[in-house]
Amino acid sequence: MAEKDLGYRRVQCTGRGSYIISLPKEWVEDIGLNRGSEIAFNIQPDNTLSLVPRKIAEKEGKADAAKPKEYVINVDPKEAPESALRMIRALYAIGADIIRIHFKNIKDAPKYKNDTKNFVRDTFLGAEIIDETPDEITLQILIKHSEFGIEKAIRRMAIVALAANRDAIAYLTDRSTSLFESVLHARNDVNRLGLYIVRQLKYGIERNLYRELGFRTPKEFLLYRIAVNDIENIGENALNIVNNIGAFQKLIDDETLFLKDPIDEEVYGQLTSYFSQAQQLYEDAVKAVFKRDYKDAEKLISKREAMVALENELIMLISSKKMDPNVTAILRLIFDSTRRIVDYGRNMAELTLNRTVEELCSTLTYK
Repeated sequence: MAEKDLGYRRVQCTGRGSYIISLPKEWVEDIGLNRGSEIAFNIQPDNTLSLVPRKIAEKEGKADAAKPKEYVINVDPKEAPESALRMIRALYAIGADIIRIHFKNIKDAPKYKNDTKNFVRDTFLGAEIIDETPDEITLQILIKHSEFGIEKAIRRMAIVALAANRDAIAYLTDRSTSLFESVLHARNDVNRLGLYIVRQLKYGIERNLYRELGFRTPKEFLLYRIAVNDIENIGENALNIVNNIGAFQKLIDDETLFLKDPIDEEVYGQLTSYFSQAQQLYEDAVKAVFKRDYKDAEKLISKREAMVALENELIMLISSKKMDPNVTAILRLIFDSTRRIVDYGRNMAELTLNRTVEELCSTLTYK
C-alpha cells in the first residue's frame, strides 16, 4: 500500500495522568479493527512510534515473541555429558523459555537427570524443572525481564563479587571451611547473574527494547556486556585465591611444607588496606554508571592513576620481607587480583564516559 497522509491528531489527557490519541477512522476500518482489538506499540531508534495490529503481526510472523520459545535436546550417552550441559546453557543465554531434555538411553537417564538438575540449580536464575518422565525432563525459565532489571542485576553482581574477594583475603589468616564455601557460592551467584544479564541483553537486542531495559541508545548493550565480563572475572579471581591458599595449607597439613613464620602483619595490613581502596573505587564506578555522571567517572580515572605509587610501595614491601616463597607467591596473587579490580573500576568509569559523552557535548554551546 502506498504511503498516505492521515493528518495530525491532538494528544489529550484523560485527567488521570494518562494520555490518549484517537485513531483515524479510515485506517481502523481499512485494517478491520474492532472494539477490543490489540495493537503493538514499538519505539523506533529515531523515537518515532509504529503501531502494528496483532493480526498483521501474526500474519507477518512478527508475533513470535509472544509465543514461548521451546527447544528439544537429545542426550546421547555416547557423547560427553558436558556437551549437553553446554547446549542447555547456550539456549538459556539466547532466550529459550522451555527446554526439553530427552535421554536416549533410559538406563543411564537417572544419573544424567540428576547431573542436569544440579547444573540447572547452580547455573540458572529463575529456572525450574516443571515436568519429568523416566526419559525426559522439562526446564522452564519463569523469571520475567521486568521483574529483575539489568541495573539491579549488575549492582547485585558487583556486590557479591567484591564480597567474595574480601572473604578470599580473610581466608589467608582464617582457614575456615565457611569462608571457602562463602567464596565458592558467591562465585556461582556471580556467574548466575552474569548469564541472566546476557540473556536480557540478547532479548533486548532482538526486539530493539533498549529503552525498556533502561538504555538511551542501542550502543549501551555492548558496554554492559563488557561490564558483566569484568565482574565475572572478579568472582573467578576470588575462587582462584582460596584454591591456591587451600593447596598451600594442604602442603602444610601433609608436612610437605614447613612454615616457620606466620603471615607478616605489616604486609597483610597494607594488602587489606589496598583492597579496601580498590573496592571503594569499583563501587563508586558502578554508581557513576547508573547516575550517568561523567565528572565523577573522570575523577575515578584520575584516582586510579594516583594509586600506582601505592601499588609500587606494596610490591617493594613484599619483596623486602624474608618470607617463605610460597607465602610470597600467594600474597602476590592477592595483590594482582586486587589490582585487576582497580583496573576493572577504571573500565567501568570509562563505560560511563562512553555512554554520556554525546549527551554532554550536545549540550555545550559557544559563548
